Amino acid sequence: MNTYDTEENDFDPQELIDSGLAWKLEGSVGRQCMDLIDAGVCTLGPVGFRDYWGNYVPSKFEVKPGTKGSQEFVDARQNEVTA
Repeated sequence: MNTYDTEENDFDPQELIDSGLAWKLEGSVGRQCMDLIDAGVCTLGPVGFRDYWGNYVPSKFEVKPGTKGSQEFVDARQNEVTA
């Protein structure tokens, strides 16, 4: 998976999403993780979480297969890149 460098440390966005931490940290982290989900780089986490504002972020099992955030969406995007 992708690891992103910051001045302080490296972080794995999928780990932040899976743990729910992506939705509790500063807004730019959550937005960056959501951009990666939208791009088909990361999936939603295994369980749903509430963000800092109380909005519900569903799990990858709560979204329709093949839609953004699902494993099928990520697999399809990766196949497009390798084709």
